[in-house]
Amino acid sequence: MSDAMAIMKNGGSIPLSTLGVLPYADFAEALLFEVAEQGRVAAYFAVPAAEETLELFAVIAKDWRGELLLLRSSVGKSFPALTPRCPQLHLFERELAEQYGVVPEGHPWFKPVRFQSSYRSGLDAWGRSPQHPVPGDMEFYRVEGEEVHEVAVGPVHAGVIEPGHFRFQCHGEEVMHLEISLGYQHRGLEALLVGGPHRATLAQLETVAGDTTIGHGSAYCQILESLAGVTVSPRAAALRSLALELERLANHVGDIGALAGDIGFLPTAAFCGRIRGDYLNLSAELCGSRFGRGFLRPGGVAFDVEPALAAKMLQRLAAVERATRGAVELFFDTPSVLARLEGCGRVSVDAAEGLGLVGMAARACGLTIDARLHHPVGAYAGGFDHVVIEDAGDVFARSNVRRREIYDSLAWVKGLLRDLPAGALAGELPVLTPGQLAVSLVEGWRGEIVHVALTDESGRFTRYKIVDPSFRNWSGLAMALRGEQISDFPLCNKSFNLSYCGFDL
Repeated sequence: MSDAMAIMKNGGSIPLSTLGVLPYADFAEALLFEVAEQGRVAAYFAVPAAEETLELFAVIAKDWRGELLLLRSSVGKSFPALTPRCPQLHLFERELAEQYGVVPEGHPWFKPVRFQSSYRSGLDAWGRSPQHPVPGDMEFYRVEGEEVHEVAVGPVHAGVIEPGHFRFQCHGEEVMHLEISLGYQHRGLEALLVGGPHRATLAQLETVAGDTTIGHGSAYCQILESLAGVTVSPRAAALRSLALELERLANHVGDIGALAGDIGFLPTAAFCGRIRGDYLNLSAELCGSRFGRGFLRPGGVAFDVEPALAAKMLQRLAAVERATRGAVELFFDTPSVLARLEGCGRVSVDAAEGLGLVGMAARACGLTIDARLHHPVGAYAGGFDHVVIEDAGDVFARSNVRRREIYDSLAWVKGLLRDLPAGALAGELPVLTPGQLAVSLVEGWRGEIVHVALTDESGRFTRYKIVDPSFRNWSGLAMALRGEQISDFPLCNKSFNLSYCGFDL
């Protein structure tokens, strides 16, 4: 293996000095080769270097080997875009352009990812003042022709949700193309993390996507533990997976209820709205927060589950499980429901693979992508062997993945509560190792969460990259609407249920 490549496991780190810098042509060739050989681009980002250059980093997941391949290169103000040959890079390359003012030449869809005044304090990577578009000021794809019309939705919506703009090109009621424009509430979160870890860093990362507190919090804790050379105890690892699966349960149940509401099937909609609250209340039993905030800490967890609490949670879980199965099976046993879900919003396996979809959206298209199986850490290592796969790629498939994962998560949670391993809750972390690169993958309820951190000579973050599953999967929603009726949009949208803030960062 060349010293310009490195192979590591999830939750690991390497000295940055051991990862050589490939010429961009060799970097591109290696990346494209590995993707063609069953690899996926898990993260793709840049770090400013001297003399108006950027260092590019690619993290390629080799799922069936359980490995992560790292590549590094250097580019100037422009470089040949790889998106035409590797579509899953299309957002990553656009992101590089607006963060650092570089140009991926030949990019086929060169538009804003997020509307931001700057990446760092009004200046680009080299102290210049870049010009970024006013929010919403961009050209949209247009279809011309007789009886073709355009429908614009958002960015301000009727519900209490964040802003996002959807532009439909329609012929009658049929959608020929949907363009999604996000990034209206860009928070500059990655820039805030530079120089950390700070006292506020964990709290900031718990709010990357508010419904994925445990997912993003776990990824961050794994980063710090890798950089500090610390392994959490079996008990702490089990408690983390308990919280992560409760988060999955709450959101999957809530989503099935929302899907029921979108098609007017009110019994399941009403039941699941309440049942979601029951799962959130079980999370609150762990730490006092229904969203799990404050439960995690680097080195372990902040709260224990004593035998009396475990028994109480099991008793409550038994009642919640009965209610869950009743509401969910009623939904899936109703012919009128199935008629509305089946065949609607289909995404092909080729489109899903080409765009780099992850999580439920990928597994509903027949792709076996789950970090708990391929890149397991903690309680999942050696203990997780069942990935839920559907192959229709439609609303029904995405719904049924949720249903089946609900039952798997219930079994996982009950097993943990009955037999939690021994061990310390948490330990103190030493100073982070300087000059390192660490990678952490966590299978959140939406899909794969990726965090990458680079440290300087003092062990502080020089770059912290976050890839939320929504960053990848919004493109899947656009594909799902092609050839569908515009009235199917709410149902298709809910079947993905993606995060605006997880994308906007």
